[in-house]
Amino acid sequence: MRIVDVRETAIALNSSLSNAVFDFSEMTTSVVAVITDVIRGGRPVVGYAFNSTGRYACGAQMRARFIPRLLQAKPESLLNAAGDNFDVERILTCMMQREKPGGHTERSVAIGTIEVACWDAAAKIADLPLHAYIAKRYNQNQIMQRVPCYVGGGWYAPGKGIADLVAEIKDKLDQGYRTMKIKVGGMAIPDDMARVEAALAVVGGSEHLAVDANAGFDRARALAYAQALAPYQLRWFEEPTDPLDFALLAEVVQLYDAPIGTGENLFSTQDVANLVRFGGLRQDRDIIQTDVPQSYGIAQFARTLTVLRELGWSPRSIFPHGGNQMTLHIVGGFGLGGCEAYPGVFGMFAGFADDAQIDDGYLRLPDRPGIGFEAQNALYAEMLKLGV
Repeated sequence: MRIVDVRETAIALNSSLSNAVFDFSEMTTSVVAVITDVIRGGRPVVGYAFNSTGRYACGAQMRARFIPRLLQAKPESLLNAAGDNFDVERILTCMMQREKPGGHTERSVAIGTIEVACWDAAAKIADLPLHAYIAKRYNQNQIMQRVPCYVGGGWYAPGKGIADLVAEIKDKLDQGYRTMKIKVGGMAIPDDMARVEAALAVVGGSEHLAVDANAGFDRARALAYAQALAPYQLRWFEEPTDPLDFALLAEVVQLYDAPIGTGENLFSTQDVANLVRFGGLRQDRDIIQTDVPQSYGIAQFARTLTVLRELGWSPRSIFPHGGNQMTLHIVGGFGLGGCEAYPGVFGMFAGFADDAQIDDGYLRLPDRPGIGFEAQNALYAEMLKLGV
């Protein structure tokens, strides 16, 4: 049993959407296929993943270091003790050879994308949905049957006004979602507050609305937004600061009594641990939003989760960034707080299995082996010219 090839290609998102910091007009993502010599249904098992949205494609690092290390490794060194499947923790160790500690974002996205594709392959070999395979390895086989799911939306776009935002939210509520997240920070504060108030009138309560500033505020603007948003008591105020500016984040938390969400722009266990140690976050209300494929992948996330538990944080306080099928399985396998969704945006890099249905804000986990998004996998295979 061995990995026979790993392929990557960069795909443009082709989106005109924007947040408080940037637009997506140049945004790309890496699609990865890990091809094995294991045959199922007359075809080789292939694991697929992509590096979420909001980080550019990273194939150069993959081809220069991480793919060669996997292909040059002794095949048995990447297998579990029984020799009947891949051990993705060993695969992660292999990719991390000769890597200096620190400097995480230079490699964490590239490694994490390959790593998640390896989990997809391993789950397919085990004939288990990825969430069940994760739960078996890390969560004492405790499987969530359905996952709370909120919409990440409310982006700024050319010509988009409040009426369009209201229509967007109504459409998502009609689909079965109950909680919406919208962008703030791309307009003057009074204009953004008008958007918040219009959204609140539609969702039916502050617990069903979150806002996201995408870590784009300096101190003055972060504190001004915290003061302006505080009376609304929203579900959470996301990324009010650069998450590594622990002192400023703690200052915002002191001013802002309602929940804060942060951490999607951190890529290591150490940084997440320091965030909760020094950022002033509160275990009873705030949430952590690590993006797993961008943070070395699932095995490293399991270590991050262990550290967070030791620091007093519940897995239910973790809402990973990324509205995609990978994140859905990760939430279900580890028993986390909830999953994001991007219905109607980012094309094949968003959404869930074709037969997935949202029911009163919950999404039922799929039962196909692996990540289980067959239509998406077929598109990946075509892009990567796999011929499988």
